[in-house]
Amino acid sequence: MRASRLVSLLLLLQTRGRMTAADLARELEVSERTIHRDVDALSESGVPIYAERGPHGGMQLVEGYRTRLTGLTADEAEALFLSGLAGPAAQLGLGTVVAAAQLKVLAALPGELRARASRLVERFYLDAAGWFQPGEKVENLPMIADAVWEGRRLRITYDRGDVVVRVVDPLGLVLKGGVWYFVARVDEQVRTYRISRVISVDLTGDTFERPSSFDLPAYWQESIAAYEREAERSELTIRVAPTRMWDLGDLFGAEALAGAERLADADPDGWPHLRIRVRWPREAAGRLLGLGPDVEVLDPPEVRASVIELARGALERHTPATSETAGAPS
Repeated sequence: MRASRLVSLLLLLQTRGRMTAADLARELEVSERTIHRDVDALSESGVPIYAERGPHGGMQLVEGYRTRLTGLTADEAEALFLSGLAGPAAQLGLGTVVAAAQLKVLAALPGELRARASRLVERFYLDAAGWFQPGEKVENLPMIADAVWEGRRLRITYDRGDVVVRVVDPLGLVLKGGVWYFVARVDEQVRTYRISRVISVDLTGDTFERPSSFDLPAYWQESIAAYEREAERSELTIRVAPTRMWDLGDLFGAEALAGAERLADADPDGWPHLRIRVRWPREAAGRLLGLGPDVEVLDPPEVRASVIELARGALERHTPATSETAGAPS
């Protein structure tokens, strides 16, 4: 533990230059007295570190004392710190490891590259999750990640609508739009599981040999393409208020809106008529109801009827009960 702290202290000084004992203590979550002992230990081991007293004093390394990471271009250094790994790494239980690794790399970079990487971290932040989507519970993620890394067979209890138990060989992890999945071999077939739906995980005690021919990125891209090809679609004809057209992209996706056909039908209100292909047609009525009176389904009749039924149900639910229907006292 102390050896790790001494390295972190050294790297902080290499990265940031002069720091007070109070600043170092806050960064390393120890007392100032511990910092002074650590500085003495580094000095005794030959590290050229010294302390200056006074209001502008602090701990400091002799100028030029640092290792340099050679062979790294400016673009590579910037890309390294634009990885956006902090959130996912924390979910994997590796948050402190990633932070320590970035600190080591930052400390080892030459001055100009270190400055560019620091500016990038200050100015850019990658957030893969969508708006208004709370993070999924993935308490089983670290254990699954360990099994992926070590090639250990798992027994999982999984909620797919009904609860099933499967013995799986975990082959890889995928983070898609803020959602964690793992890919596993089950009975000689490769399948994908959403980690938030894993109820429990147990080690079987067995290991497995990862197929040398398995390519995780290629499998994922193929499975996404197959899902999009096979997803149920339906064609709707609607009229929509001009000010709400772009909301259709939020409801059905930018691709559906971009591919919508604008019809030449005359409209009494001047609203555009669109023919649009949407995925998940069973959900179309509920989604369109969110636009209230600013949209009307013209075709197909069954979707129009579903919108009317949902609207009537909502109206009945929100209409105040009369004294007769509420059971007024006689």
